[in-house]
Amino acid sequence: MATIFSRIINGEIPCYKIAENDKFFAFLDINPVQKGHTLVVPKKEVDYIFDIDDNDIQEMMLFAKQVAVKIKEAIPCTKIGVAVIGLEVPHAHIHLVPMQNEGDLDFRRPKLQLEKEEFEEIQKKIAF
Repeated sequence: MATIFSRIINGEIPCYKIAENDKFFAFLDINPVQKGHTLVVPKKEVDYIFDIDDNDIQEMMLFAKQVAVKIKEAIPCTKIGVAVIGLEVPHAHIHLVPMQNEGDLDFRRPKLQLEKEEFEEIQKKIAF
């Protein structure tokens, strides 16, 4: 059975898409720790990020970098934090989170509750 991320990539579940190429897909996290929190996933289902082929993981990081640049241009922040947790969905993914301080990357904090219009506004600012 396909992961929730594969279902998002295939258009079976709606998302706030930020960017896509032939191998990777980026979309807003619907349970963000900060506004602009974006997930970058490979289109190929791989559970553990370090099981991704060497060339593909390099390409994934370069794709994530392009997304991070767009997030930083759109969301006021000091830096874009990067986290790979990988326990909540069995499909490798990178979290990109706008940060003012290290606490902004704390996934134990309560998640933001954003309205559809807020997600759409953020998506419009970042998407490319």
